[in-house]
Amino acid sequence: QTIFDLAESFKIRVYDEDRRTGLLRYVQVRTARGTKQVMVTLVTADSVFPPAKKFVNALVKRHPEITTVVQNINDKHTTMVLGDREKVLFGPGYIEDVLCKKRFRISSRSFYQVNSLQTEKLYNIALDYAGFSGKERILDAYCGIGTIGIIASDRCKEVLSVELNAEAVKDAKINAKLNGADHVEVYKNDAGRFMEDMAARKEKLDVLFMDPPRSGASEEFLRAALQLGPARIVYVSCEPTTLARDLDILTE
Repeated sequence: QTIFDLAESFKIRVYDEDRRTGLLRYVQVRTARGTKQVMVTLVTADSVFPPAKKFVNALVKRHPEITTVVQNINDKHTTMVLGDREKVLFGPGYIEDVLCKKRFRISSRSFYQVNSLQTEKLYNIALDYAGFSGKERILDAYCGIGTIGIIASDRCKEVLSVELNAEAVKDAKINAKLNGADHVEVYKNDAGRFMEDMAARKEKLDVLFMDPPRSGASEEFLRAALQLGPARIVYVSCEPTTLARDLDILTE
């Protein structure tokens, strides 16, 4: 509401999707439950944001709990909320949160579960299903900022984490160091391609964690998973219909 008020007083026009006019497209606010840090991302239709400094000063004055403000530039005619470019307007450009006693850095374009309290319960169930003995080699596919793999790292021998989003990969590598998880290796790659390469090399894998987007996993990914033959596959799903489709392939 404050941002709406300030936009009006600074004469910043809200973006019109149909006419493609205006500047301010979206506002994303993230609060870290564990640290109380707050990140505000202002998504603009143009990189030129003349009153940016005064606007941010006024915003932070009204809300001193804000620890960082980022301008994300999305100048494309698309349904995607965030663009590929950004500028840090205030603070470090990221926030940190504590999840399952691990500390995680989160950038504006990195995926992070919205409800962190429920996420802890979800991840603990996922880790229980993995049935660790401490000797396992695991793969955290679609790893985002590395949460599942890093949290699991205390219970296994080796963690491979793979993610396509470059910003999330950067965060995941920092998060592995931040938590002293030296046996976590993070790779930037398509999860399906990464799995196919592992299968072609006939690598050993004990546990596969997969937490794909709503579109689910690719058939190539699933076929490669079956070829690798891990003792357990722990599938975290956010879309029941694609989960059902993927389970058909895994169980046929």
